[in-house]
Amino acid sequence: MRPTRRSLVRLSNIDKRFGNGVLALQGLNLEIGEHEFLSLLGPSGCGKSTALRLIAELGEPTSGSIDWMGRDERSSVHEIGFVFQEPTLMPWANVFDNVYLPLRLKHISRSKAEPDVESSLAMVGLTGFEKSYPRELSGGMKMRVSIARALVTRPRILLMDEPFAALDEITRLKLNNDLMDLWHRQSWTVVFVTHSVYESVYLSSRIAVMTTRPGRVMAEHRVNMPYPRTEDYRTSGLYNDYCRNVSRSLARAMGEEEA
Repeated sequence: MRPTRRSLVRLSNIDKRFGNGVLALQGLNLEIGEHEFLSLLGPSGCGKSTALRLIAELGEPTSGSIDWMGRDERSSVHEIGFVFQEPTLMPWANVFDNVYLPLRLKHISRSKAEPDVESSLAMVGLTGFEKSYPRELSGGMKMRVSIARALVTRPRILLMDEPFAALDEITRLKLNNDLMDLWHRQSWTVVFVTHSVYESVYLSSRIAVMTTRPGRVMAEHRVNMPYPRTEDYRTSGLYNDYCRNVSRSLARAMGEEEA
C-alpha cells in the first residue's frame, strides 16, 4: 500500500440539516489523505452521499468546515471528478460527446479536447466506441463512460457514489478490478461510497464506518495489503478477517451489537 503523503481534504464537525428538517450529518469529522482509496461504508440514509456532495461543493454544510490543503484559491474549479450512482449520460450524444462535456463546459474546443477524451476512453477500455450511443451500450459500459467523463479533467480527487451497486455481480467485480488498477497507476485520491463490506475491503486502503442518521464516522479501518490486489487476496483468510472486523464495526454503528 502506498503511504498517505499528506492531508488533501479535512471535514471538521460537519452538521447538515435539510430544509425539511432532516438532520443528515452531525459532528462528522473526516480527513482524506492524498493518493488514498477511502471508502465510506454505512447503512442506507446515513449521509454517505450527502458527505460526498458537500466535498464536491454541490451543497453547503449547516455548520462546520471543509478545508482543502494546497488548493489554488484563484480558481473556482478544484480538480474534482464525480461519478454518480447512475451513469446520467445524454442519450442523444455519442460516447465521445458525453465524455467531452466537462471540457466543453470549460470552453475547451473539441479539437483541443480530443486527445484528453481519447486518453480517458482508453483508460476505461472504451477505445473504438467513440461514436456509439448510450442505447447501444451495456450497463457496465455506460458506467465506464461515466467514469471516463469524470477523469477527462484529470481530477486530483475522484468521488464515487455507489457507482457499481446496480450492476450484476460479474460486471461489478470486473469494474472493481479495473478501477483499482487505474487508481494504482494514477495519482488520484478516491472517495468511494458503498454499502458492501466485501467491496470496501477489496478496494480500499482505509474504510470509514458511518453510523445511522445523523451520520458520523464511528470507526476507521486501515487495510494494510499491497496493490495491485488479486483474486488470491479476495479468497484469503486475511481478507475474511478484515471483512469480519469491518462487519462488526458496521453492526455497532447500526446499534445491532454492543460496543
